[in-house]
Amino acid sequence: MTWGWVGTRGQWATPEATASMRAMADSGVTWTTLAYAAYQDTPFSTDVPFDREPTVTDDEIVHAIRQAHALGLRVCLKPVVNVADGTWRAHIGFFDWDVPGEPSWSEWFASYRRFILHAARLAQQERCAMLCIGCEMVRADGQEAHWRTLIADVRAVYDGLITYNCDKYQEDHVTWWDAVDVISSSGYYPIDRWDAELDRIGKVVADSGKPFLFMEAGCPSRTGSADLPNDWALPGEPSGAEQLRYYEAMFTAIRAREWVQGLMLWDWPAHLYDAYEAAHNDDYCPYGKPALGYMSAAFREWREEPSR
Repeated sequence: MTWGWVGTRGQWATPEATASMRAMADSGVTWTTLAYAAYQDTPFSTDVPFDREPTVTDDEIVHAIRQAHALGLRVCLKPVVNVADGTWRAHIGFFDWDVPGEPSWSEWFASYRRFILHAARLAQQERCAMLCIGCEMVRADGQEAHWRTLIADVRAVYDGLITYNCDKYQEDHVTWWDAVDVISSSGYYPIDRWDAELDRIGKVVADSGKPFLFMEAGCPSRTGSADLPNDWALPGEPSGAEQLRYYEAMFTAIRAREWVQGLMLWDWPAHLYDAYEAAHNDDYCPYGKPALGYMSAAFREWREEPSR
């Protein structure tokens, strides 16, 4: 389960955050992704200022990692770049080649490298089991040389597993999967598309010889969301039944594929709503909703399968 998004400063080292993470750990989760964002100003900015508000501080990151470890959870640290003007990070992009006087991929990756290497050192210091070096960077995916250089630099300071979280439908477009330890993607597939998409992804996994997991997957508890689970703003009424229906279809499809090693569900907030509010909450978190019991039982059964 992903915890703590978007990593807002002042929210990760509080009694409320501790209670939230404990409730998540009590739900059958064995891994957590601690996800936080640094904000560049526009999709064409080349500076990723990760040490300023609203990004969580190093002390907060360390606190959350240690809290997760104390609860028996394995940790994937996931530093993510967002765009302050609201543009989705997939659209961050520049000319395919560097042009004098224009913002460039080389300039952007130099700044992004500092952000990721800082996270890698924290992950090494706190013995995180995995580090995710990027998330849904669709336009950046084609910058193979830059990614390979970044991964080599990360390996010089971090000895855990390295993954990259590509966006949905992009699993067969990334050309540098051989450089990471684990392939991962955002599995926000429509409820009736799981089998077809897993057929497609399975070919990528077989060709790569790498382990695979869904670094993100889930569905809001909102009417209509099962058909468009990636749209967090889709109009609809709160519906725990809709979320449960999606979980059932997703888990059934995934468990039939032995090559899927797991999934990090999206998501669990640092400040959790009260259980009595769950029926009126239409977000991704399953806390207090019908999907939670199903998820917990499914995770327990999954762990007992010899092939997993």
